[in-house]
Amino acid sequence: MNILSTRFGRGFAALCCALALPVQASVLERISAGGKLVIAHRESSVPFSYVDAKSGKPVGYAVELCLRLAEVVRKKTGKKDMEVEFLAVTPANRISVIEQGKADLECGSTTNNAERRQKVAFTIPHFITGARLLVKASSPIDRVEDLNGKKLVSTKGTTPLKAADQANRERLMGITILEAPDHARALDMVEKGEADAFVMDDVLLYGLAAGRPDPKALKVVGRFITTEPLAIMLPKSDPEFKKLIDEEMRRLITSRDIYAIYDKWFMKPIAPSNTVLNLPVSYLLRDFWKYPTDQVPF
Repeated sequence: MNILSTRFGRGFAALCCALALPVQASVLERISAGGKLVIAHRESSVPFSYVDAKSGKPVGYAVELCLRLAEVVRKKTGKKDMEVEFLAVTPANRISVIEQGKADLECGSTTNNAERRQKVAFTIPHFITGARLLVKASSPIDRVEDLNGKKLVSTKGTTPLKAADQANRERLMGITILEAPDHARALDMVEKGEADAFVMDDVLLYGLAAGRPDPKALKVVGRFITTEPLAIMLPKSDPEFKKLIDEEMRRLITSRDIYAIYDKWFMKPIAPSNTVLNLPVSYLLRDFWKYPTDQVPF
């Protein structure tokens, strides 16, 4: 059997050579040979990854992190003239773009979870978000339990809506769950008193509130109903590239360089309207960064 296996293996290798089947080079090998680094970005995922209307260029918290990672790739390969190309992706195709090797890094607001890890790899999370509640500043509501007998709205087809509905049924909370066609309408329902609270990812809630004429008329309250670690995606079968990216992400975190980048996008005015999200580093993210790892329990 060993002889047959050896002969088969040699024969298969010879066949591959004869057919000139391509062997996909690693990211670092490709760039060392003069290739470019391709960064996938989102067009409207504020403040993580979006296109600045004035410059027409991708900007954001995740994009800036990816540009830091690109510098490490330059140093590792010795290619000071390495070209960086940006490729716009959507929620529908972002995973397949990385899986198919069309981009080397995906810099957006993508959750690292077990299902996606079957197809792609993730580096250390740069943000941890989750569903919380947006209420009027004058509201006594401070947690989900305070919604007993009241009205809770969320956007149709979203994870927070499903989580809220499941919790309401399992815990017999007596909440009236309402669906809105989009985030804007859900926010409008809270402001008009048609709903007592709006449940959605807190980073989106802060962004929505910051864009209102009177941001202080609203507040984000409660513990996380869901927990979602956001991380940069990269190819699944390229351990050398992943090791380099993980090491630099870990350095950014342990050196605290990432805090200045975070504050730039979440605590200071950002394009396009110079809005301040006023979203400090959460206790979950701060704790996670104490021992930075790409391993997440989700």
